[in-house]
Amino acid sequence: MPGGRGLQAMNVELVSDAYAIAANYLRRSGAIPDTLVTNERLLEIIIKLIQHGEFNKIRLANKAIARFETQSEARAVA
Repeated sequence: MPGGRGLQAMNVELVSDAYAIAANYLRRSGAIPDTLVTNERLLEIIIKLIQHGEFNKIRLANKAIARFETQSEARAVA
């Protein structure tokens, strides 16, 4: 498929940018540790949002933060 590589590269950049924004916020809020280790749960949330059609990195990061915090609260209650 022509352009397939470009789309894939754009998605890698999108994932990277959205992850950086969301992880920075979550580190500063204390929701995730301040390490260089990738938070797999946050990464999975971002990938699922992209698969469902979200391609704006700011909205993507904000939605990922909201879902991450909601899931964290649900785990704390359980």
